[in-house]
Order: sequence, then structure tokens, then C-alpha cells
Amino acid sequence: MSKSLFLAWQDKGNSREWFPIGRLDADLGQTSYRFRYTGGAERAQSEAGFPLLVEFPELDGDYRATRLFPLFRNRVINPGRSGREDYLRRLDLPLEADPFEILATNGGYRATDAYEVFPKLMKAPDGSFKCRFFLHGWRYVNSAAQERLQGLSQGDKLYLTLELTNPRTRFAIQIQTTDYHMIGWAPRYLVTDLVMAVTEKPRDYGAHVVRVNPPWPLRNSEFSSKCVASGIGISP
Repeated sequence: MSKSLFLAWQDKGNSREWFPIGRLDADLGQTSYRFRYTGGAERAQSEAGFPLLVEFPELDGDYRATRLFPLFRNRVINPGRSGREDYLRRLDLPLEADPFEILATNGGYRATDAYEVFPKLMKAPDGSFKCRFFLHGWRYVNSAAQERLQGLSQGDKLYLTLELTNPRTRFAIQIQTTDYHMIGWAPRYLVTDLVMAVTEKPRDYGAHVVRVNPPWPLRNSEFSSKCVASGIGISP
């Protein structure tokens, strides 16, 4: 069974912009893995000084392995680690979840670096796609919105709102509650596809809270969005 994930890097300097910079493919049946940089890596280099990963030193390299690369393996909880069952339950994953399922859900987040992982968005036959993501930017919303955020429950409906004048990225997707508290943003590396979906068919999308995980940090509040967008280009 083949699966794909993308690696995003955040410029921690002035721009704070996220760039999709790499693609990880796996044939889990054959236990083979492949990593390549995408066009976003070259753009990240020219616009924000992205440093190539030590593990993958060549921009045009085609890296293959029979074991998951350490960069990704270190973002997956060890099978023998205490608390793994509770961890997977918080992510709404089965105990037999494979590393790709875990990475696609937990985002590969680590407080010590500037990388996140996200799954390849796949269109269904009806032209729709689904994506799950952790809330970004909640630290920068007002206190009333943060209080409202902490009161969210699984299944609560949310709105995706197009922001045309974001001072850092110009376009952004705001996440709002049904009583119009702006609680944060969708990840920037998903903005292009989400903007196209929202503008093409503004009535054919929905978003809701997948899971809120107190007492974990607020970034572990996870959201799901389903968008219908015929002809949408899903590519980093």
C-alpha cells in the first residue's frame, strides 16, 4: 500500500511563512521509503534562506531506505513507550495505526524545530477532499477568543473565512466559531487549496472540531474540514 506525506518548514525569521519543502513516499507492503525535495524547497531557499536538511543534503537528491528516515521516525511515538495507548486515543487513532497514520494526524510537531508533516490531499470522486489539521496562530488572538477556544467540544461546527489582508501572507484562512470568535488560522501550507475551495463553491464546505485534548497545549486542538471544489489543484 502506497502512502505520501509532505514536509513543511517554517521560516522563524521575519516572515514566519510556511513552505512545503519535501515529499515522503512509502510502500508499506514492501517496507520501502523515498524522500525528495519539492519545488517549494527551492522557493524557501531563495525567499527565506532555507537550509537543506543534513539528512538530505542535495536539493535534487532521490533518497531511498528500507526503514523510515530518522527525521520522520523520531516524530512517531515508540511502540513500546508507556502511555502510547492513551496517546493514540487522544489522536483518535486505532492501536494498530502505522507511522504514516500517526504522522498524518499529529503533524510531526516538535517544539525544538521548524518542521511539520501533512498528508497528501486526495480528491474523492465527487470532487471533494477532506483534511485534518491543528490550529495555528491561537496565541495571537484576543483573550475572549482564547477563552472561547477552551470551551470547544468535539463535533462543534466551525467556519472557514477567507482573509484577504493578512499582514504576513496576504491570503489566509481564519477559523471562526459559530458565534464569530476568530480563534486562529489554518496552516499556511494548506491555504492555497482551501482558498480555491472556499471561493469556487462557498456553500459546499464544512469544518468541525475533531478533538480537544486538555490538559495538552491548545495547539493540540484538532479540526477537520471537508471542501467540495471541482478542478482544485492539490499540489505543494
